[in-house]
Amino acid sequence: MELLVANLTAPVVLAFALGLFARAIRSDLEIPPQIQAYLSIFLLLAIGLKGGVALRGQEPLSLIIMLAVTLAAGAVTALSAYLLARWVLGDIRREAAAIAAHYGSVSAVTFIAANQFVERSGAPAEGVLVALLVALEVPALLIGLALGQKDQPVGGSSHHTLREVFTGKTAVLLLGGLAIGAITGPGGIKAVDAMYFALFQGVLMLFMLDMGMIAAGRLAALRQGWGRLLLFCIGVPLLHGTAGVAIGLAMGLSVGGATVFGTMLSSASYIAAPAAVRAGLPEADVGRCVTAALGITFPFNLAIGIPLYAGLAQLLSR
Repeated sequence: MELLVANLTAPVVLAFALGLFARAIRSDLEIPPQIQAYLSIFLLLAIGLKGGVALRGQEPLSLIIMLAVTLAAGAVTALSAYLLARWVLGDIRREAAAIAAHYGSVSAVTFIAANQFVERSGAPAEGVLVALLVALEVPALLIGLALGQKDQPVGGSSHHTLREVFTGKTAVLLLGGLAIGAITGPGGIKAVDAMYFALFQGVLMLFMLDMGMIAAGRLAALRQGWGRLLLFCIGVPLLHGTAGVAIGLAMGLSVGGATVFGTMLSSASYIAAPAAVRAGLPEADVGRCVTAALGITFPFNLAIGIPLYAGLAQLLSR
């Protein structure tokens, strides 16, 4: 409860709530698209730089093992989301596959929020998680497309999906920042820490304000079937997040690292996954997937899920 209260009163979460409130009262508050793009670029590059500095000295064998476990976890979460979508939501194969691609993948913004939470609590996560974040997107998107294309060859779509993942903005900025941080190290990164580290919290608040307004718009578009969708969008993250915390601790991550890893598995993509699904499953209802991921699962994880995973990580680590 203490973790939950601390999280709900954090500036990042309150900024998100302000965005929700602004839309609820139909305020004319808007963040221009150019500023939105700048904020996301800033945050992704900053978290990549920070992860790269922390990654220096990471043992290659340990990194390979963690990557393999993460890829396997991404495949399992995608398959479980598919089966639960068929059972809980009553989806046909194509729609269940589309939502599985979203819920097996990962939200970079939720990852950033979880990192901020564990840093505030005095138990920062390991830098290697930035690399695992990118790896987690791959299996879910490939499995989602494969499940949705029952009677079609998936070779071309698989190639296209891999290209989307590794050439997309998220991967380029995170991996690029990771490389820059690892090469320059703590000494070299001091030249830009006033820009990327000192201003990080303020930029994140602006970004969360915008995310709140977007999420409110998605929720307003939800017309029917919201009961079962709400159950799915909260139950699946809790299932995946609980498993993720246990896996993170088993991999040797700290309490903070296990919290972030659990949050990664519990999150749902609303940037990379929609693009891949639109290309590979054009007839699927991508709008519902984005509404579920951004309008329900993201606010749940931001306000409640992250402190729950932190409490579970503390409990299991004893």
